[in-house]
Amino acid sequence: MKEKFYSFILELQDTISGTLEKLDGVASFKQDLWEREEGGGGRSRVIENGAVFEKGGVNISAVHGPLPVSMQNYFKVNDVDFYATGLSLVLHPKNPFVPTVHCNFRYFEMYDETGRIVDSWFGGGLDLTPYYLFEEDATHFHKICKMVCDRHEVADYALFKKKCDEYFHNSHRNEARGIGGLFYDYCKANEGFTMEDWYAFQIDMASHFLEAYVPIVEKRKDLEYDQNHRDWQEIRRGRYVEFNLVHDKGTLFGLKTNGRIESILMSLPPHVQWKYDHHPVPESPEHELLKVLQNPKNWV
Repeated sequence: MKEKFYSFILELQDTISGTLEKLDGVASFKQDLWEREEGGGGRSRVIENGAVFEKGGVNISAVHGPLPVSMQNYFKVNDVDFYATGLSLVLHPKNPFVPTVHCNFRYFEMYDETGRIVDSWFGGGLDLTPYYLFEEDATHFHKICKMVCDRHEVADYALFKKKCDEYFHNSHRNEARGIGGLFYDYCKANEGFTMEDWYAFQIDMASHFLEAYVPIVEKRKDLEYDQNHRDWQEIRRGRYVEFNLVHDKGTLFGLKTNGRIESILMSLPPHVQWKYDHHPVPESPEHELLKVLQNPKNWV
């Protein structure tokens, strides 16, 4: 399974990065190959200062070795080896009317002292973080997510959407990071479903990321904006940073397993503001966004 999934994300990285370069029209991805001392490595691709994308990354990795003690406690296991592979993407567009997007598609295995697989699962998801709310964009994004889920008996759109709203939530501010999408983890074989069933869903959802996001970018990337729009975008980016550094389990796993820092933190935007006790004008577009972030809604 791990070889098959890794081959898939190698091709997916090429497809996504090639499509995004054409969409941007100016910038191209810089590729960075890296190795992890304990085992494995990755291929990071980062785009910066483009016409559309101010910063973004499309990264793949496959790492393995003894599971660190700190993560043994997290997973409630003893001495085991692990293998983890996946694709992780974050895009921060220049235009404040184009939303930031994130997706992650991963596969994990654990082994006992004989090398036998004792546990394995898929996880992942995708979510959208707008700075200005266009309901038709949110609906489009969620329609693609639901369409894929509906094709697979293992996938439950309503459940995965609820988990996404719960996970990508800045509890210290009582607001969501964005308008959600899907989040699922520890997707294992059980009495009803096989790992092949989960694999089929995983690659279908990953293969439809571009269909969920690119039409939104094409529709919004040339809208006119001013410095006030940029200021709000950068304030909201600050909330994005807060989530990634305070709450995100993927960031924690990367740091605890001696992952590559530059690749782990590529998700952080290049320009951010933190204004003290900032509140948008009531009934403004900025305020309308906050109302939705504080009260997640169903889009389809």
